[in-house]
Amino acid sequence: MTAIVLAPTTRVLGLVSSVALWLAGLGLVLMSAAIAYQVFMRYVMNSSPSWTDAAATMLMTWFIFLGAAVGVRERYHLGFDVLLANAGPRASRIMRTISDLVVLGFGFGMVFYGSQLIAGTWNTRIPALDLPGGMSYLPVTTGGVLICLFTLEHLLQRFGGLEGSEA
Repeated sequence: MTAIVLAPTTRVLGLVSSVALWLAGLGLVLMSAAIAYQVFMRYVMNSSPSWTDAAATMLMTWFIFLGAAVGVRERYHLGFDVLLANAGPRASRIMRTISDLVVLGFGFGMVFYGSQLIAGTWNTRIPALDLPGGMSYLPVTTGGVLICLFTLEHLLQRFGGLEGSEA
């Protein structure tokens, strides 16, 4: 029964993870293009555009937080693999669960405090981009939501007994 419920969820979250990874990659390419354009305009055309720094920073923030969320889902975040490898199955499961709960708390903190930052700065403007100031913190909250979803997926897989949940 658990596998029937979790399998579609895992597929959907896998798709969300893939989209996030592609968007992060696109953000990296666009940031590189904006910086290259800035360098060309500044040193060749002697006319530096004002929007490129702000755009590059915004894009970098997006790809960092999206990439971090994907890293959580793929279990690329820091861990004590040597300790887990030498622990028994029960101890390893407990340590992984504690780790997931800490990551979940961190993700929740990103959502909670990121939302407060968005609300507190939404009425200001990012002058170079003419966007609401809260847009600067939207990647924090989005990354936090994804981290929470992906961590909950790990916990549900572990307690559902699905194969590969301890990888």
